[in-house]
Amino acid sequence: MISNFIFILLLLWGIPSTFFRSKFRKIVYQTEDWKINIKPVFIKELKGLFFNIFPEDDAYIKVRNQYRIYLMVYLLLFIIYILIK
Repeated sequence: MISNFIFILLLLWGIPSTFFRSKFRKIVYQTEDWKINIKPVFIKELKGLFFNIFPEDDAYIKVRNQYRIYLMVYLLLFIIYILIK
């Protein structure tokens, strides 16, 4: 029962992932082109997530921190689901 609840919560939490990732990638790759969302480029994105590649850009720092929190909660839900299952 609880594993089903966590699974549904995990699915619902995953819905806004495209919004957060798109916003973050557009800042990191400095583009407004929608095709950045489907390109398989990850190196700069990972550097931007774990390091501070644009220290003067307040929008980047704000979006990066929001995306980090979102991903931490997602990871926590996933770990809970795996442990309960």
